[in-house]
Amino acid sequence: MEIGIIGLPQSGKTSVFYALTGGKATPALRPSASGQAPSVGVAKVNDPRLAVLEGIFKPTKVVFPDIRYTDLAPSSQEFGKGLVLGGQSLSVLSTVDALIHVVRVFDDATVPLIEGTINPLRDISTMELEMEFSDMIIADRRLQKIEDTLKGVRAHEKDLLLQEQELFRKIKSGLENEVPLIEMEFSAEETKNLENYQFLTAKPLLVLLNIGENQVKGVSELEERIYAEYRRQKYKIVSLCGKFEMELAQLGEDEAEEFRSAMGLVENNVDKIVRLSYELVDLISFFTIVSGEVKAWTIKRGTTALKAAGKIHSDMEQGFIRGEVVAYDDLVQCGSIPEAKKKGIVRLEGKNYVVQDGDIITFLFNV
Repeated sequence: MEIGIIGLPQSGKTSVFYALTGGKATPALRPSASGQAPSVGVAKVNDPRLAVLEGIFKPTKVVFPDIRYTDLAPSSQEFGKGLVLGGQSLSVLSTVDALIHVVRVFDDATVPLIEGTINPLRDISTMELEMEFSDMIIADRRLQKIEDTLKGVRAHEKDLLLQEQELFRKIKSGLENEVPLIEMEFSAEETKNLENYQFLTAKPLLVLLNIGENQVKGVSELEERIYAEYRRQKYKIVSLCGKFEMELAQLGEDEAEEFRSAMGLVENNVDKIVRLSYELVDLISFFTIVSGEVKAWTIKRGTTALKAAGKIHSDMEQGFIRGEVVAYDDLVQCGSIPEAKKKGIVRLEGKNYVVQDGDIITFLFNV
């Protein structure tokens, strides 16, 4: 999964980026609008089920799934003019699976306030307008191209173009009324037609409230207030103290947990953000145990066994025979694959089987 991190200037998005990536990042190859390359970091997904499977199988290697985060470099352009998310920045963001919008809530006299005050709802709205403006440009350009093409199109092609024109007019109308694509309703055919267009407001979005250390104890009330006033239903909201978590990323796991406990944090917020990101993009994990290696694989919910096999290797998909499947909870209860087979809970599934979260699968194939 690839996630792009966006945010207004001085929102602390770079601190959040380093917190999520454990302080490790490398410059990307493509420059942003400022001429600087965005930072890219890869973080391991801490799936606790892998530790349990490691205890059962005693593998020589455990492979965790990855999340790739991209933090856009600061832009010299001003927000509110539809310029920040254009050009190279738009090119970078168009390829990601989801977006994290970092919103400033922390109060720090050493960090300038661009708008003069701290107002998370205002900042959320400002970024939404930027994204909608970017998508409006895409819609306008496509509508203009359709209009030009219609002048000389053959009769049998005209109906398809007119349908597409109607689709993009609907998109433009929605955006003009500040409705993101993710909240618009499209038919299956319309959704297919939009696959080649990377609209920003069609991407799953996690609004991350970047709080200060003194705000940790009141975070539940803060999130509830923003949820109550925020008009979007298909986005998620979470809080994180970016500066604090960035500092913890430099410590060992045990030491970091001690500090979290001292702050009254029940859950590792970085892990929580990963979990919410999976939910937003509708991803699940299945596991394989092959050649002494336990590995987690990330797929979209609803993926068939055939396509899941192809995720591992194209040969598996081409020569697919069947999959031996056992649910995670059933395996843990039995304690081993042989015991699960004895109890008859290891199933043989065909290529159309829909993989479930936590499935342990052995693919049988022939090439």
